[in-house]
Amino acid sequence: MPLPTDRAASLAIFCKVVDNYGDIGICWRLARQLSGEHGVAVTLWVDDLPSFQRICPEVDVAAEAQRVSGVTVRHWRGQDGVFSPADIADIVIEFFACDIPPGYIAAMAQCAPQPVWLNLEGLTAEEWVEGCHALTSPRHGMIKHFFFPGFTNKTGGLLREAALDEKRLAFQADAGVMAAFLGQFGVSPAEMSALKVSLFCYPSAPVAELFGVWQAGSEPVTCLVPEGVAFDSVQAFIGDDAAVAGAARTRGALTVRVLPFVPQDDYDRLLWACDVNLVRGEDSFVRAQWAGQPFLWHIYVQDENLHHVKLRAFLQRYAMDADGAIDSLVQAALAWNDASADASPWTQLWPALQADLPRIRARAQAWQRQMQANGDLASKLLAFAGATR
Repeated sequence: MPLPTDRAASLAIFCKVVDNYGDIGICWRLARQLSGEHGVAVTLWVDDLPSFQRICPEVDVAAEAQRVSGVTVRHWRGQDGVFSPADIADIVIEFFACDIPPGYIAAMAQCAPQPVWLNLEGLTAEEWVEGCHALTSPRHGMIKHFFFPGFTNKTGGLLREAALDEKRLAFQADAGVMAAFLGQFGVSPAEMSALKVSLFCYPSAPVAELFGVWQAGSEPVTCLVPEGVAFDSVQAFIGDDAAVAGAARTRGALTVRVLPFVPQDDYDRLLWACDVNLVRGEDSFVRAQWAGQPFLWHIYVQDENLHHVKLRAFLQRYAMDADGAIDSLVQAALAWNDASADASPWTQLWPALQADLPRIRARAQAWQRQMQANGDLASKLLAFAGATR
């Protein structure tokens, strides 16, 4: 049975925040797009409203239920709760296999027709994903579907808003707009004219080593880092002043400037405004790809170094252009993630990467066009749900 046509389709997303801002970042982008572009009535259940508020200041952390940008946001306090079929959405998404409250599942089973139940999985470039995308599993008298984002047309694709590329190109074509955007954070004209690098990573990244190379280099570098990220290395560089939003210090050729956390749309603009983006997890990783600029990915650590397998799978697809592998990018990415036993020092890795930036940028833009051809995740998810129901 197709999705309803006499009213807006309804959809519920259940999100447990594990990776600080990555989980809620993905779910919030998806919820906004489904509501704003597709007219879906979206309810977003979130267990960690303070983390949500860091990327969406409009969120009231004390509210049990609220409307934000057309999306109903519910505070998911736990697994208790009694629900009726009238409370159940047409499409129910559990993000990263989080456990939906048993009462909600029981009410799902009582619906006629039953909702489309999707487990939205994590992003990976591994080949097995194509065979697992859209597989089913019987649960509680219903069918759960496993929906995988991915990098080929045999997967669910990547999150991308319809007008994203148009907005990016307009922003990057207007030097005045770009300067005004960076200027609000205190970035000076001299800092803007330097090589601009955004830094968003986990604490294990070798930030201090990279800072040392930039500081001793012959070309100026401006590093823009959100407050709290790589705190120890940033604090050591800043020195006596606290490494809070607004703090900045120049040593040698390097200026480090601490930024406040910004809403998602402004984070996109930050990526567009920088020459190189160091990103982490899944949400900023995908947004860096849509920025069309060189980037290094700091992947979320998994047991038994499974994250290194995922990293290499992505690099095998991404760091390859018509001339072959972009070795400087591969080696820097492996070293950034402690995934190479014989990694060269950053005094060698960074100059090699910097020399290859024009080639890496060209590859980034070609990759972007390739990913666009696969379709966007929100549209493919709704199409799948409509064909499944």
